[in-house]
Amino acid sequence: MAKTVDDLLPGESGIVKKHRVKGTLGKHLREMGLINGTKIKLERKAPLGYPVEIRLQGFSLALRKEEAQLIELK
Repeated sequence: MAKTVDDLLPGESGIVKKHRVKGTLGKHLREMGLINGTKIKLERKAPLGYPVEIRLQGFSLALRKEEAQLIELK
């Protein structure tokens, strides 16, 4: 099973292998730079595990747990 953003602990980093987020949200994520080869860092997780905050290309992005589970890392 591939490692996903949801598997990261705060402070850990990874490189996006692919994401399977569909529809308009998937398009927006690609437009914001969440594409293959992008380095991301997990900044923090809320107490219940969602949302998660990732940092990429100089900005922070909050994702729901379901979305974080669809972003596979190398």
